Formats: sequence, structure tokens, C-alpha cells
Amino acid sequence: MDEHRLGLHPILRRVWVPQGSQPMASVIQKYQWMWLYGFVHPESGETYWWVLPYVNTEIFNRVLADFAREYGLGSDKRVLLAIDQAGWHISHDLELPEGIDLIYLPAYSPELQPAERLWPLANEIVANHSPSSLDELEALLVLRCQQLIKQHDFISGLTCYYWWPKTRAA
Repeated sequence: MDEHRLGLHPILRRVWVPQGSQPMASVIQKYQWMWLYGFVHPESGETYWWVLPYVNTEIFNRVLADFAREYGLGSDKRVLLAIDQAGWHISHDLELPEGIDLIYLPAYSPELQPAERLWPLANEIVANHSPSSLDELEALLVLRCQQLIKQHDFISGLTCYYWWPKTRAA
């Protein structure tokens, strides 16, 4: 599980253009942001998304509660979430729903976080394009997340590192 900030500030990528042509990308230089929360099960490639206006402990508590409810977590079904050490992840006000256990990754180690691999995929819908408002950005992100939810094999191929622990057969 991880969070990613997106906004009206552009994400520029290289593009191919005919020789002698100048590539053009319209951009809006506004610093307005929203956050994409992404959960991924590396082995199956299943994803779960939230688009939110900001990050803090209260919102993180709500997201975790919804995640636990969505997947029927409790005393007989548990999930281990690998997360970074962001302030809202280690807050004393964090309320973990039953069925969720946290494992903290070392500080400054995004290469160990499978969910980090989701962000370039989420960025695709706004690369070299600046939404005119946060509402437009939210609509684009919802569309992109709906597309990614269906791509289990692709997501698993990106996020299931060779050293990631695999589910044991019961």
C-alpha cells in the first residue's frame, strides 16, 4: 500500500515526432494536488484504489477501515500490509482494523515497495496533458484505475518481485 500525489502540475514525457517538427505539450502551471492511494497484492495482481484530496492519519484510518470491510478482514482472515514510514502510517492515532497487520519498510527504500510500481501506470492518463481542474483529474484517475483493476497479470508482473514471499498452499 502506498500513496501518490498527482495534480495540475504537468507530468512531461518524451514523445516521437517527425524530424524537423517541434513537440508541443500544453501545460497548466498550477500547484493543486490530490492523492491516489493504491493497494496491490503482488502475487495475484489485484489492486484497490482510493482518490482523495489529501493525506493524514484520519483519512488513512478511513481507508484502512474500508479496505478491511471490502475484503472481509477479521480474526479469521488477515492481511499483512507493507508500507513506508510516512508520518500518518506511524502515528499514535492510527486505528488498525482487525485483520490488518503492518510491516514497515526501511526508510527511503521505494525500490522495496511493490505499490511504487503502480504510479507510472497511473500517470499514463495525464502524461503530456494538463487537466484543467482537479475534478477533471479525478475523473481521469477513476477511469485509469478502472482500467488497471482488470490487468491482474500485467500488475503482478510489475509488482511481484522474485524475492517477494509467495502464498503457501494450505
